[in-house]
Amino acid sequence: MTAQSPYSLPRKAKGARPYFFDDPAVDKLLAMLMGLAGEVSVLADRVDSLERLLVAQGTLAGDAVEHYVADAAVREARDARREQMLRNVLRIIAQDHEAPDAGKPNDAAYLAAVEQVEQ
Repeated sequence: MTAQSPYSLPRKAKGARPYFFDDPAVDKLLAMLMGLAGEVSVLADRVDSLERLLVAQGTLAGDAVEHYVADAAVREARDARREQMLRNVLRIIAQDHEAPDAGKPNDAAYLAAVEQVEQ
């Protein structure tokens, strides 16, 4: 674990979001994609490390993960974690939806996008 920093940083950036493409939606999609890519990379490294450690210690057979079947409690916990992850990934869309100048057309598009992801 790392020591807690003596500095307190704001949780939200100030100012307008910088845009790099002509369509701001492309920037938002890229931000979501890069956020997901970072999450997947970290998780893959951690899973790989855990599997290698467990196999090296003789605690886990090399093919045990492929044959594992999760019970109902594990599936429920994974579903909750997945929902939180989706909220994090879709945060950039939610921020626009919650902005003071969010209009009705954006509300409909936001709700349609959320409904599609939840299916």
